[in-house]
Amino acid sequence: MNDVATPRAGTGGGDGIAAALARETLVLDGGLSNQLEAAGHDLSDALWSARLLAERPDAVRAAHLAYYEAGADVVTTASYQATFEGFARYGVDVVSTAELLRLSVTLAREAAAATHTDRPLWVAASAGPYGAMLADGSEYRGRYGLSVADLERFHRPRLEVLSDAAPDVLALETVPDTDEARALLRAVRGLGVPVWLSYTVVGARTRAGQPLTEAFALAAESDEVVAVGVNCCDPRDADTAVPLAARVTGRPVVVYPNSGETWDATTRSWQGPDRFAPQRADGWRAAGARIVGGCCRVGPAAIAQVAREIHG
Repeated sequence: MNDVATPRAGTGGGDGIAAALARETLVLDGGLSNQLEAAGHDLSDALWSARLLAERPDAVRAAHLAYYEAGADVVTTASYQATFEGFARYGVDVVSTAELLRLSVTLAREAAAATHTDRPLWVAASAGPYGAMLADGSEYRGRYGLSVADLERFHRPRLEVLSDAAPDVLALETVPDTDEARALLRAVRGLGVPVWLSYTVVGARTRAGQPLTEAFALAAESDEVVAVGVNCCDPRDADTAVPLAARVTGRPVVVYPNSGETWDATTRSWQGPDRFAPQRADGWRAAGARIVGGCCRVGPAAIAQVAREIHG
């Protein structure tokens, strides 16, 4: 226990974060992977940051703490690429995978408890798309050749485990197309945990090419969704998507673009200039954003600037 202040973690359940979003705009963390890489960890294999849940949980906890200390109100867990199928390829059984999924939420809670603040802190359990498990860049294309029912069967087991770990919200993130969005929204029914749905986009379309008006409308039909928006996209695309999501759904908007650099799945490296400008945060808030942060290649220093823009 620190001797400065005891932080208040999120209350969990729909009334908790939904009520907070009705009052204020929350600052989200940045990219977990780049923070882990900055600390010297190799994330080059197919499990990406999820591997460290098993090998270096202390590093995951420290990365979460860095974002909380930078001013983030919400952190996302290291479960984006954590799936039963992905861990099975590395010889990890079902029981152990479930333990690692639950651990991802516990590590974020522990980081909150170590944070020197008295503001409420929240934990979002990350659930990446099917393509993240494939680790071939297909989350930026979608259209895997699977039916909505197939995708629902893939997502439901880990969403059940993550929900049982009692996060404040499930982050259904980097969704490339409407088929996967439909599957995810079906998979979270009855779990008792609120969700946000976040697409990865290019311009005013999903990565698979569907109009965002159609994509966002799916979220408006789901009682579980407390926020809808975009992530892992160019910041300029976020400028277009935020007011559109607010208008189509009438829900709070979540926005966390990457740095503007482009991921090359062949070389497994980022290319191009950094276009993330924390000054954009105030404009996103004015357009309806109630959760604002960064994704890949956006670190604690940038999130600290976002926090200053949002909270003053």
